[in-house]
Amino acid sequence: MSVDTTAVETVNQAFYTAIENADLDRMTEIWADDMDGRQVSCVHPGWPIVSGRPEVLRSWALLMANTPYIQFVLTDVRVMVMGDVAILTCEENILTAGDEGDSSFAAGKVVASNTFVRTAEGWRLWLHHGSPVLQSDDDEEEDEAA
Repeated sequence: MSVDTTAVETVNQAFYTAIENADLDRMTEIWADDMDGRQVSCVHPGWPIVSGRPEVLRSWALLMANTPYIQFVLTDVRVMVMGDVAILTCEENILTAGDEGDSSFAAGKVVASNTFVRTAEGWRLWLHHGSPVLQSDDDEEEDEAA
């Protein structure tokens, strides 16, 4: 594994840790700045695209403020580094507080593509795109049997 691959995986893990800890300061450090007329972008599952650093960070602030508990277990993590751009794909296995509050939990799966750019400060997130994975009744029965 290359130094760049390791660095991208480290920033990616910091991204998910920031979400889990509702750490907007750390999230702000992770996202790249808009540059040369190009804007960072984020696609939350089920949302339209959010463009521009201020709006992307605002979307994370809203999500964090309205999520009492969330935990990510990342699987099938793959990284491709091409010069000053890196693409990381993964499955986000998510555990979150359910509709009943602290006494219930909900689980789900999202596939994510995270694009990073190399900056003077190191690798920074340029695009996050999360897409929900729909689970069939067969998938749920397999999960319960495991």
